[in-house]
Amino acid sequence: MKYLDEFSDPALAARLLDDIRTTVTRPWALMEVCGGQTHSIIRHGIDQLLPEAVELIHGPGCPVCVTPLETIDKALEIASRPDVIFCSFGDMLRVPGSGRDLFKVKSDGADVRVVYSPLDALKIARENPDRHVVFFGIGFETTAPPNAMTVYQARKLGIENFSLLVSHVRVPPAIDAIMNSPDCRVQAFLAAGHVCTVMGISEYPELAERHRVPIVVTGFEPLDILEGIRRAVRQLEAGEYIVENAYPRAVQAEGSPAAMAMLDDVFEVTDRAWRGIGMIPASGWRLSPAYRQYDAEYRFSVTGIRTEESTVCRSGEVLQGLIKPHECEAFGTACTPRNPLGATMVSSEGACAAYYLYRRLAAPEPAGPAGGREEVTSVG
Repeated sequence: MKYLDEFSDPALAARLLDDIRTTVTRPWALMEVCGGQTHSIIRHGIDQLLPEAVELIHGPGCPVCVTPLETIDKALEIASRPDVIFCSFGDMLRVPGSGRDLFKVKSDGADVRVVYSPLDALKIARENPDRHVVFFGIGFETTAPPNAMTVYQARKLGIENFSLLVSHVRVPPAIDAIMNSPDCRVQAFLAAGHVCTVMGISEYPELAERHRVPIVVTGFEPLDILEGIRRAVRQLEAGEYIVENAYPRAVQAEGSPAAMAMLDDVFEVTDRAWRGIGMIPASGWRLSPAYRQYDAEYRFSVTGIRTEESTVCRSGEVLQGLIKPHECEAFGTACTPRNPLGATMVSSEGACAAYYLYRRLAAPEPAGPAGGREEVTSVG
């Protein structure tokens, strides 16, 4: 396929790897902050092809995984109400809350529907004026603009039986929090290309300068990632710490002004809790006062829910890059895609799911009747 196969060319990959090997003279630790990049790295074995001195640390780049437990419980509470049609992308249905998930709520009789766009949920609201429709709006800066546009359209069209349960998070404050952690080992970042297509790169130079870390905006194909690593390693070896755009075919420095204008209109920046990490100041969005009537948390009065994380699941340490998934004692045994302890095992962008799918480092479970292995199921 044109413009896809070219970015998996093994000869070009070998040249990039040779360049990295000849450049590196000491150990370096790089973090990718994108679940799509994590899956590409593990699927293609990029981390195993790199010289031993270059370590890739998997960061909190999966929006499903960092959605806090209390937000999942709010979704479960709202979805359980008989007058509600709860709409979500498919990869949220298996994410465990406090003892159950959206699939369990659906099996108990709730009207939970998988949609492929927030506009699908708005259409359902127009078709069901006697029911209230809630869309579960999660994600980084990439998915925030279409969710903002949907709320904008709801107000413009006068659709009052629609609301948004918001759990949007922002990448730059997370990078700042990671670098401020006393346990941080990260020396350079591969920034998520799709986030930068929306927001541009203006928020990153200050972070690179203040924390003295290279930040390279990177795509998702094998050659994209290798080029990002090559540029980051060259900066590290030279003692530089600037922002580079290694994904110019998709990312412009200014981002998408139209998308950012929609975000500024509909949302406002707020402190946001990240699952397994905790509260990060100014790291999320919520609906602005002009659109507060479309905020499901306030409409259904679920703002007071408080929860406690599992003491067995170590997904928080995985999300912070402190451990690799297979270093969790529950990986592949007590925690599998069929019986997940944390979102990192069920999300299509979760690091634990990537290791389970592509690199089983724990003893395999006994095969089922068909002799096959479990698969991570996701629609998102």
